[in-house]
Amino acid sequence: MRTSIFDLFKIGIGPSSSHTVGPMRAAYRFLLSLSQAGLLSKVSSVRVELYGSLALTGKGHGTDRGILLGLMGDQPHEVDPALIDERIRTINVEGKLFLFGLRNVPFNSDTIIFHKDKVPPGHSNGMRFTVLDGEGGVLESRVYYSTGGGFVTEEGETHRFSSGRRFLTLSRVPRNFLRSARMSIYRFTSSCFQTK
Repeated sequence: MRTSIFDLFKIGIGPSSSHTVGPMRAAYRFLLSLSQAGLLSKVSSVRVELYGSLALTGKGHGTDRGILLGLMGDQPHEVDPALIDERIRTINVEGKLFLFGLRNVPFNSDTIIFHKDKVPPGHSNGMRFTVLDGEGGVLESRVYYSTGGGFVTEEGETHRFSSGRRFLTLSRVPRNFLRSARMSIYRFTSSCFQTK
């Protein structure tokens, strides 16, 4: 398995890939799993809890906005930045969140909770998504970590990007450049001995 240039350089809203793009992908991924399990029609409310760095700097980095967009079914590479402010304003004014474009649930100041004094054990950019049914029972609750660069992993997963690709190990990399000097030497020697 190889990592694509598109895994490293992502198109998405900012200002931070780990605070905006990652949470947006986690929210989308959570709702996608609910939809695939046939649970979306049973959802009456949603709660998102942010921990660590996401809670401490999330407002300034747009974490809450990214999560709302992801819960509505938007993905970072598809969302129109010109429409974001109006869509967020509509959610706040109407007090409704249209989950995955299929299900309206209430939205208020308790929907996204910033736990500024808690850091999860898995990673400092942790978030918990929970959906409840009409009686207040938990339908599903999952923890995700935004690990940087827009990559997301779910609690219990190991070494996975949000795209599902596994991390490469150094032994599988065709040319292992542990130091920039080695890469420079390789580039120099490769260009010297090329035939035309």
